[in-house]
Amino acid sequence: MSTSALSKAKGFKKSKTGTYLSIGTTAFGAISVFKQVKKARSEHDMLKLVDAAVSAAAIVTGLAILYRELKRLGDDDVLLG
Repeated sequence: MSTSALSKAKGFKKSKTGTYLSIGTTAFGAISVFKQVKKARSEHDMLKLVDAAVSAAAIVTGLAILYRELKRLGDDDVLLG
């Protein structure tokens, strides 16, 4: 990848569109965690349940960080307040 393309890619990560994309992919991970929880509960596996809870906490933290990044970028979206 050229230097120009690399700097464009870095710029995209810091853009509103890139941040929204990151929020979407992070939230999509919640589906996997939900399946993990369901399976762990049906198997009565406490260790898998704890693993799913830690994964869920990571998703929530990631979403909070991305939300803060959107606020920093000065997004005028009605949903963000």
